Amino acid sequence: MLKNRRIEQVAFLLDTFRWLFFALLIGVLAGSASAFFLIALQWVSDFRENHLWVIALLPLGGFVIGWLYYRYGQDVARGNNQIIDEFHQPRRIIPFKMAPLVLFGTLVTHLFGGSAGREGTAVQMGAAIADQFTRIFSLKPRHRRILLVMGISAGFSSVFGTPLAGAVFALEVLILGRMRYEAILPAFFAATVGNYTCHLWQVAHTHYAVSLVPEMNPTNFLWTILAGICFGLTALFFSKMSHFWQELFRNYIHYPPLRPVVGGVIIALLVGAFGTTKYIGLGIPTIVAAFSNTLPAYDFLIKTIATTFTLGAGFKGGEVTPLFFVGATLGNALAQWMPLPMALLAGMGFVGVFAGATNTPIACTLMGIELFGAESGLYIGLACVVSYIFSGHTGIYSSQIVGSAKHMVYLRKKSRRLEEL
Repeated sequence: MLKNRRIEQVAFLLDTFRWLFFALLIGVLAGSASAFFLIALQWVSDFRENHLWVIALLPLGGFVIGWLYYRYGQDVARGNNQIIDEFHQPRRIIPFKMAPLVLFGTLVTHLFGGSAGREGTAVQMGAAIADQFTRIFSLKPRHRRILLVMGISAGFSSVFGTPLAGAVFALEVLILGRMRYEAILPAFFAATVGNYTCHLWQVAHTHYAVSLVPEMNPTNFLWTILAGICFGLTALFFSKMSHFWQELFRNYIHYPPLRPVVGGVIIALLVGAFGTTKYIGLGIPTIVAAFSNTLPAYDFLIKTIATTFTLGAGFKGGEVTPLFFVGATLGNALAQWMPLPMALLAGMGFVGVFAGATNTPIACTLMGIELFGAESGLYIGLACVVSYIFSGHTGIYSSQIVGSAKHMVYLRKKSRRLEEL
């Protein structure tokens, strides 16, 4: 028996070095891609803010994105959902062109004034890079799945500077209610290497401060639950609006390159009418302000509509940073009548709405701890879990499958539907 245990530990050691090898390859490449992306994204955002006339060219930029995907990228157009699909039902290796196409599309979207994020770009680049090693090393399907998890992990952790959240997000996002523990070691390796590589390129990430965290008591506990419900319902609304705009554009505009043109015209006109660029791009200044300054209570609603409309029209990017905007500004609005500190509520909303929209409460709790400190961990965790429950079984990733129901109500409804069939 002792000999068998020794053989088992040797196998573990060899497996560890194998995934460390792949983590170095994927982490360095994905982390470098994220670093380049973040630097370029900052440049195009600054250029747009200093030359507001470029927003008038948003329809043209939309046509370029739409035409490129229509002509060359129809097989990678589903983005994050395609990665999830390939994990569950492997068909073919993700074409490497997903990475440059989504990078170019996201930069054009931000340059001309679309409202989008960056996580989708980093995750797609990471997964596309990682999947190329499936062919190079002739890996089996079960090993390919792990490579995809590593690509997601490295991309997410490097673009946000949150390696713990990046690793767990990759494990948690694929199946609603379940985590892929067979990939836990590779995911953490890739997240660590990807994040460290991005830092080596001297790319800075935004810092947020939650300085005052009150003691948890029965009153604060109830307020936290109520806040989590608000975050979950907002996440549900964000997800529903995302799917609504996508279906609307598909049903009424049958030529794909024309969808972002129409969307770009509407966005450019609205930006001109409102006379502000507050609700386009990433919205980082507003997110930072939400932790210390009282903001208009409607900010979260406008950002929700702006982002879901932008992405529904066919522009590229991601939803996560806009979800940070939505959550932080909603928390800021709740602070005007909830007896909890503004910065704490903004931080709870920052990750809470994200947790509900992506169905990743554990990853979002870890992200909150990494960004805001362990002192706020209990408030953050409660907000994320309650939001996760109240956002329902939908999310921004339509390819997620339900591995474990959030509550018994869903199981009873599902059983009744099966009986009716």
